[in-house]
Amino acid sequence: MNLSQTLRTTQLLLNFHDGQPVFILRPPSALVNFPRPRWPEECEVISDSIQHIDWEPPEPEPFYKPSRRESLLPAADGPGNVVYCSDFATKHLYFTRSRVGGSRGSTSCAKFLVTPPDISLEFESRFESGNLQKAVQVGAFDYELTLRTDLYTEKHTQWFYFRVRNMKAKMIYRFTITNLMKASSLYSLGMRPLLYSETAAKENGVGWHRVGSNIRYFQNCSEDANETNDAGDSLYSLTWTVRFPYDSDTCYLAHCYPYTYSRLQYYLKQITSNPAVASYCDVRTLCQSLGGNIVYVMTITTRGSSPAEVRNKKAVVVTARVHPGETNGSWMMEGFLDFLLGDSDDAQVLRDNFIFKVVPMLNPDGVVVGNYRCSLAGRDLNRNYKTLLKDSFPCVWHTRSMVERLMAETEVVLYCDFHGHSRKHNVFMYGCDRNSKLFKFQERVFPLMMSKNASNKFSYKSCRFKVQKSKEGTGRVVMWRMGIKNSFTMEATFGGSTLDDRKGTHFTTGDFKSMGFYFCDTLLDFCDPDQTKVAHCLVEVSTLLKKEVKKKMSKNLDTDGSFSMSDLETSTSGSNSSDSDGLPVHLLH
Repeated sequence: MNLSQTLRTTQLLLNFHDGQPVFILRPPSALVNFPRPRWPEECEVISDSIQHIDWEPPEPEPFYKPSRRESLLPAADGPGNVVYCSDFATKHLYFTRSRVGGSRGSTSCAKFLVTPPDISLEFESRFESGNLQKAVQVGAFDYELTLRTDLYTEKHTQWFYFRVRNMKAKMIYRFTITNLMKASSLYSLGMRPLLYSETAAKENGVGWHRVGSNIRYFQNCSEDANETNDAGDSLYSLTWTVRFPYDSDTCYLAHCYPYTYSRLQYYLKQITSNPAVASYCDVRTLCQSLGGNIVYVMTITTRGSSPAEVRNKKAVVVTARVHPGETNGSWMMEGFLDFLLGDSDDAQVLRDNFIFKVVPMLNPDGVVVGNYRCSLAGRDLNRNYKTLLKDSFPCVWHTRSMVERLMAETEVVLYCDFHGHSRKHNVFMYGCDRNSKLFKFQERVFPLMMSKNASNKFSYKSCRFKVQKSKEGTGRVVMWRMGIKNSFTMEATFGGSTLDDRKGTHFTTGDFKSMGFYFCDTLLDFCDPDQTKVAHCLVEVSTLLKKEVKKKMSKNLDTDGSFSMSDLETSTSGSNSSDSDGLPVHLLH
């Protein structure tokens, strides 16, 4: 049998467990592959391989404490000197086609107006998940930066990730991002940017860490009025100063710990190449994205059970990264998979009792090009789970269809989509109440249990259960209306914790991954045949809600005493994307 035949056939593998032979059927490896990322054809992509080591700081990194004397960027004498400009985003109004490696032409579109030993920094962002549009030197060590909006849109600037070189050690550099679009930010609440030094990684094993002083987030103002973009949205700026540790180093700056599509593919390769893990984990292609990148789906469960036992298993659906700039969702997903695919007794119990359907990266196109919220359709996928446009929104269309088929076979006991949040600290959940009268609150039990298992990271007080009209197209609400009673979004802050012994400190990748562990641990408690913990949580939820009712009634004396649980809550809105609906941009043209 030649190699091509081997790739297309099921293989019988022999392993040993406790000295006993165990036979495993491994499906054809050709059923899933890991090709290089595809980019829109107009995107210029450098050939450098960007990799970062995994590292955890020895102590939690504290929030920045403003001195109230932070200064703004001084006015420049003239327009400044453009030292980097990558303007491919202005060439096309909508997505047309993609190819591996992006544009076939030269990289002349990115203008570099400096060469060593000039004191100007050298900027670069034409790599996976990078999104710097322009850098203007307005002083010897001062730079104004413009982020590229999500491709084929005029908004969604929050995520940033770029490279700098040719720095002078110990000099104070100032960066000011001038076209942010959210009115508030965690940078006003102590969050600091992230820095990665290749020299520090190579010589000292130090990876991403928090840096920055003189941090301010403010609304842009001209002489006569507040500044807006072409769409009329107000613009805001983030400014901070930093000292680089080494001369002529290669450094990266980012909004959150990067997690690229290539990293996910590497992780999945390790799974598929491990026969032990492959015995209870299938990795398959769910669909191809609009840009032609593979959306992977994983099925994790113990095999070898009788057909009746398999039918009796309940299912759990977990997804992540529908918003590409929310990289913390991918770190939580990796922690979740590390636990579930591990060899612990608890992981075995979960695999024995549940069928897990996992889509680890819903929006690979957005991740590849460095978008913050949208796909290459120029729309927020998490407002389009009800779509009928299969070809324009394949990732969410196929995810919904997969869940519908699963629900026809068994009960889906829980659905959760992992996200990041830009305005609130801690980790918390958004769920869906039944819009019924008070004290029917089973959907609040799982989040409360999470808060007990991760008391210094997860805030139950920050959880919300109101179903807003603007969120009807989200995965959480659509899955709930399909009949999944426990349907959640788990939101992890870009910043850190305000709770217990972690109060006032940033989250690391390890913290995000630990939330995946806690999610599995809570699932064990939530579905334990002994429902004592669930019963206790129901009583506690009832007590908390009664207090909220009394508090509300004391403030609203004219009420008739009739409440829906959603009446007790404020809006869950934290994004500027609720209007990201309508036809995909390529169909409009």
